Amino acid sequence: MLDYDEEAERYDAWRGGEPRAAAAAEAVLGLLPGGTRSVLDVACGTGIVTRRLAAGRPGLRVTGLDRSPAMVRHAAARLPGAVVLADGRRLPFRPGRFDAVSSVWLLHLVDDPADARRIVAECARVLRPGGVYVTTVDKGASHNVGSDIDVVLAGRPHRPASDTPALVESYARAAGLVPAGEAGFDGRGQGRSPRRAIADLRRGWFVTLPPGDPLADEFAARLAALPDQDRPRPDPAFTLRAFRKPAPGPLADG
Repeated sequence: MLDYDEEAERYDAWRGGEPRAAAAAEAVLGLLPGGTRSVLDVACGTGIVTRRLAAGRPGLRVTGLDRSPAMVRHAAARLPGAVVLADGRRLPFRPGRFDAVSSVWLLHLVDDPADARRIVAECARVLRPGGVYVTTVDKGASHNVGSDIDVVLAGRPHRPASDTPALVESYARAAGLVPAGEAGFDGRGQGRSPRRAIADLRRGWFVTLPPGDPLADEFAARLAALPDQDRPRPDPAFTLRAFRKPAPGPLADG
């Protein structure tokens, strides 16, 4: 697992920067109801997407939240007074506080299914009735674009994904949410070159190939043998799912 406090300084540069942030924010905003006025962005990281959400609609109030102090410092510089240091499993807000909640590129990082369920349940708790929760699904699989790099990496050990569409929908339904839409966007600037894939491997990006493991060195050697070491392969294509918190129906007479 990456150390996100350590990654904060270079995170945006390694993750597609403003072009990727613009694509993500546009896709999230497209899934929010027209009357949305308040949004919580859980696991906001450096705030690069959060800032674009805030600027995306007139009058939209956006709060960012992350558990990494270094990430929060970066996000707070982009959104002064609107970023909170907290854990997504224990959101420090009252029930029904927000019109919408987003968690982009979060659930794939969660090893324990109970924690993933807790995060979604907390997002649902702070949603008002009629509000929408938006999250990415299948993040890891999104990076498999059928390139020669993917062919090499296909043989690495895998861990079960915690953000498959079926799992995420099960977390949402358990929290009282119902499906409300889907959208996709390109991870602009995130197409890996072989040299970039080796750097990611050395930094601990691939959790089943920790730096220093002999198997990691073996995969690095295979990647180094590929042609066009600095040519980026195609960008990943990410998927968002939206879930709505049903509003209570009218009270029966009598």
